[in-house]
Amino acid sequence: MNEPTAAPAPPAREPITCHVLDLTTGRPAASIAVSLTLLRPLGPSAPLTAVTSSDGRVNQWNGDAGSSLSEIFANLHEHDDSSQMVWSLKFDTGAYFGDDQTFFPEVEVKFFVDAKSGHYHVPLLLGPWSYTTYRGS
Repeated sequence: MNEPTAAPAPPAREPITCHVLDLTTGRPAASIAVSLTLLRPLGPSAPLTAVTSSDGRVNQWNGDAGSSLSEIFANLHEHDDSSQMVWSLKFDTGAYFGDDQTFFPEVEVKFFVDAKSGHYHVPLLLGPWSYTTYRGS
């Protein structure tokens, strides 16, 4: 008799995720290019990149230069000044709305991260003429 196999474990959640909502439609903003860069310490790093899903979310980052976001966090303990980090999220809003249809060609959000404080979620509420952001859960 075959024993049931356990379902594969879901991928670990990235330490930093984001979500974009389009305030003109009241819907998630899909297909926005986003980059994530460690500014300090040890930065600026090579940017990690992603594109928002159909639900407007980035849950997984892609790196050209090797290290994943989880690896960066895992290796920070090797540095004395790693407890307080500054990260930058850049959203390509010009390509999303059209360069002549928005005041902001790019939205950059810089924020502090404590490596020991777990997960950081950064929602962006976006319109062509304004935006707001906050630390989500």
